[in-house]
Amino acid sequence: MLEAYIRGRLEEKKILLMTHIVIGYPSLDASYEIVRAMVAAGVDLMELQIPFSEPIADGPVILKANQASLAAGTTVAACLDFAQRAAKEFKIPFLLMTYYNILFKHGVPAFAQTMAQSGLRGSIVPDLPPEEGTVYLQAMGDHDLAPIFIFAPTSRDERMRRIAEHARGFVYCVARKGVTGQQTDFTQDLRHYLARCRQATHLPLALGFGVKDKADIDFLTGQVEIAVIGTQTIRVVEEKGVAAVSDFIAGLR
Repeated sequence: MLEAYIRGRLEEKKILLMTHIVIGYPSLDASYEIVRAMVAAGVDLMELQIPFSEPIADGPVILKANQASLAAGTTVAACLDFAQRAAKEFKIPFLLMTYYNILFKHGVPAFAQTMAQSGLRGSIVPDLPPEEGTVYLQAMGDHDLAPIFIFAPTSRDERMRRIAEHARGFVYCVARKGVTGQQTDFTQDLRHYLARCRQATHLPLALGFGVKDKADIDFLTGQVEIAVIGTQTIRVVEEKGVAAVSDFIAGLR
């Protein structure tokens, strides 16, 4: 189980790192080398995003990566093959991240079955609330996969508790309103929000949206179990190339 893996890793580390890539950006081969570099640098788990034409939770950096990957011809089938290869080669949990239209077009039960057969551990579908996810939740449960749901600063306490009833593995806490890649203020307000998240669930907490350097991760240590690095890695690749990824990830510790 994903939760058991996280608990086990936390016996060795104070906080875990989860990274995020857009499959096919800047190319499929480069994406795989980024995965390899991240794993070698000590990443604990990873989101693999299947590119989508309207990624509503994502800011301009990840949006651009989605668009470039699609323009290069990346398909859902190629992404699933990529994920299967990564899960087979590297001994960390991989999650798929995408939007519900992808699952719907593929067929939700078939998608979950493919994930399980590929060795993936779960998925993040940010535009699917649990109330509308009956088929998804059933399919994920049938294959012992973790549906990762999201808390937001605007979520009321009751809403958080309701979401937590359906979550497995961990809960993804969005650091602020808005989309990925924008500036996040790591302040007392964030501490209060994370305390509310902690009250709502027994599951490990991950925090993303704006985590970019070691200072941010130091701030989060002791408040969440997982720090999520997404947009900043893409910026590093764009500015310095794939070869810079390993040093960037290692420097976060």
